[in-house]
Amino acid sequence: MNRPYIFCHMMTSIDGKIMGSYMGTPEGEAAGKEFYKIAFGSHPYYRHQGWLSGRVTTDDNFTFYKRPVLDEDAPPVPEGDFVALPNALMYYVSVDPSGKLGWESNQLTYMDTTAHVLEVLTEKAGNAYKAFLRKLGLSYIIAGEDSLDYALAMEKVKTLFGIQTLMLGGGGVLNWSFIQAGMCDELSVLIAAAADGSSETPALFETRGGLAVDMPVRFTLKSAKVREGGSVWLRYTVNK
Repeated sequence: MNRPYIFCHMMTSIDGKIMGSYMGTPEGEAAGKEFYKIAFGSHPYYRHQGWLSGRVTTDDNFTFYKRPVLDEDAPPVPEGDFVALPNALMYYVSVDPSGKLGWESNQLTYMDTTAHVLEVLTEKAGNAYKAFLRKLGLSYIIAGEDSLDYALAMEKVKTLFGIQTLMLGGGGVLNWSFIQAGMCDELSVLIAAAADGSSETPALFETRGGLAVDMPVRFTLKSAKVREGGSVWLRYTVNK
């Protein structure tokens, strides 16, 4: 398989939401700690070399909707991909097709996990944005013309950066589009014993924006375990 093994690991409320006020409850906080321990922490269950999220999730958690500082007169950058750090212990892979995220550093820290940032762009990203990333020492790959080429992106993630196992971490549209594209092998869901009933917050899987269709997908249960705070950890194989 010329791509990493990809598992989608997400925390949700009982009603399937990946964000919301339920996260601030004691049960939500307990589930959040369990979510981190499973994928990161000192003794993680998964031994992955990177985790992948979409642009909105990245802005919500790391870049906070800052605008990139671009030099529209920057000299043309070399064609193709830019590998700034080929042997990082952990990568944060950010799907940003048009090049909009306002990074200020080539690495980020999530609790006690530090990762080198790897941007996944398409041909829609301009020279000024690619020059901006190079100036920061931030890696990027080009995968697709007007829309993301999933297979090419994941092939490059594996061959250029040595990522054998990759965590898919939201949002709901990105999760579902990867599953619809046949690019997800396993689903791991940590369900908090809480809900807030909001109809405004995103769900685990979504088809918004026409980025994926509502074609049903079947899953096979691998395991179910009770964790702290009444949370439940479910693992499924994605049926192809």
